[in-house]
Amino acid sequence: MRFAVDVAPLGDLADPATIVRLGRAAEASGWDGLSVWDSTGVSMGTVAPDPFLVLGAVAAVTERLRLILSVVALPRRRTQLVAQSAATLDRISGGRLVLGVGAGGDPGDFEAFGEDAPLADRVARMDAALTALDPWLRGEPAHLQAGGADVVMAPRPVQVPRPPIWLGGMRPGALRRAARWDGWVAIATSEDGSSMSLSPAAFGEMVEGLQGERAALDRPAAPFDVAVFGFSDPGGPDLVRSYADRGATWWLESLSPMRGSIDTLLAIVEHGPPQPA
Repeated sequence: MRFAVDVAPLGDLADPATIVRLGRAAEASGWDGLSVWDSTGVSMGTVAPDPFLVLGAVAAVTERLRLILSVVALPRRRTQLVAQSAATLDRISGGRLVLGVGAGGDPGDFEAFGEDAPLADRVARMDAALTALDPWLRGEPAHLQAGGADVVMAPRPVQVPRPPIWLGGMRPGALRRAARWDGWVAIATSEDGSSMSLSPAAFGEMVEGLQGERAALDRPAAPFDVAVFGFSDPGGPDLVRSYADRGATWWLESLSPMRGSIDTLLAIVEHGPPQPA
């Protein structure tokens, strides 16, 4: 299992300099990655920084941390610009990007700008975006709309064939879609990120279903990550082990303003990953 700190970039954590500070501390303390959300913060009465720019800043002060975007809300972003940003970030980081994608689980990020749509519509837009995003991140031509011109839409990423694409979501349809890609991002925490709400047993059942979907797609042996948002206290390494035993390959330690002050969160990072013995 590998370990990342997952930053909810809201409130005091909306300051990009703070996230950079956490990233530098994470690398020095033995973490494998840093994850950041894609949010506007509007529905929570706050603000949030652009995740691509923040991860680029973290890339500039680190050398080995995986840079995980978990997850970009594809339906409220232009696909061609996501491809451009993702490929640029992969290049400037030396091939460290993991691109998580989703349909956008926070309606407030859409409604405030007159972009609200039923979940089914958002999912359809995400699926359509992925059909172009996949080849674009391989350096191949593609088009977004029927009859549109095929174009190459980004500098070629460092990673071959492209940066990993993880899909976020907890509904059965999200798991079926995740099986087609390179990973799944599971949310095991409460809404405020301060406690666990998905038991290891329930998580394991979802992983088993996902493995069945991959077998049906004839992809059981293809590389695939299962990342889980977690809150390791108070169970510590024993809690983490229980998720690893049920299929988790990444533990994303949730850091949110609800969990404590910046100094408290920094101390969690500096303590190092909750590595099972």
